[in-house]
Amino acid sequence: MRVLVDISHPAHVHFFRHPLRLLREGGAEVRVTSRVKDVARALLDELGIAHEILSIEPSSMVGRARELIVRDFRLWGVVRRFRPDVMAAIGGTCVAHVGALTGVPALVFYDTENAHLQNAITYPLAHHVFVPRCYQRGIPAGRSTRYAGYHELAYLHPEYFHPDRDVALAQGLSPKNPTFLLRLVAWRASHDVGKRGWSPDLVRRVVARLAAAGTVLMSSEAPLPGDLRPYAYAGKPGLLHHVMAFCRGFVGESATMASECAVLGVPAVYAARTGRGYTDEQERRYGLVRNTSTLTVEALDAAIDWLLSRGPTENLHARAQLLAETIDVSRYVVDCIENAAAHTYPVPRGA
Repeated sequence: MRVLVDISHPAHVHFFRHPLRLLREGGAEVRVTSRVKDVARALLDELGIAHEILSIEPSSMVGRARELIVRDFRLWGVVRRFRPDVMAAIGGTCVAHVGALTGVPALVFYDTENAHLQNAITYPLAHHVFVPRCYQRGIPAGRSTRYAGYHELAYLHPEYFHPDRDVALAQGLSPKNPTFLLRLVAWRASHDVGKRGWSPDLVRRVVARLAAAGTVLMSSEAPLPGDLRPYAYAGKPGLLHHVMAFCRGFVGESATMASECAVLGVPAVYAARTGRGYTDEQERRYGLVRNTSTLTVEALDAAIDWLLSRGPTENLHARAQLLAETIDVSRYVVDCIENAAAHTYPVPRGA
């Protein structure tokens, strides 16, 4: 079996790393295509995953449209040479387009409801769409499946990830003080057009508040101003999850990192004007996330008060419930890919 996986974001590297390994162990021939976006290429290289770069993330709407055309064309060339039996991607716009042109089944895994334009030009052409049970928008009738889980469980499920405190300490975790992780995003993704994040004053207020309670590590897609650079995470990108697992809490604009913390049992504040079905469920069902779309000092102070009030036993029990009610997402991805030729897809428990 030949499988092509297209990766265009750092989070996609983590999502597919174990399915790629499991597919190869099962005898599949796998090809990976990639995009230069944030630390995606560095993660692929760090993990030893061979990949073919198709494009570089642009910085404008015109650039994004041009990149889509270039990426479609280059992916079509890879498909003609490699002749895959199935393609898979997160978001999956290019695999859906090329799949429709070539007849190769394109499997799309996605969890971002507010990517309206992307979904509009992807879902109608995808062979099948897979979303978490908590996904809050429409999906193609007869060509979609909901599953009980989150993307982040594909790599942070205890079957695959074992936090190492020594590794975390070597990457910046404080040996004495509670450590807080703060994440800022650049708001350059296609689904971020017209949106903006925290004001500089709000960022500094949150940093000061967390620094008063412990050690702050900042991860940022955009360069940090001079006065905040001492807080920058300086460890290896691929080892950040070890640090995250031993943090007291997370505050930031990244829904993905908030969800990563939640599945690790670390309380997270997701503060952004755009919500996500999965962080909503992680708040409602497990109490591990506090979502706030009001980006004011008062709103963030209240959310941080909640974070600081959480105790380790409470977090441990909440994580145990989450794991009991969700699936091994990596194994599910492999099952879906292996069943693509037969056009039958497993419907997991709890979906």
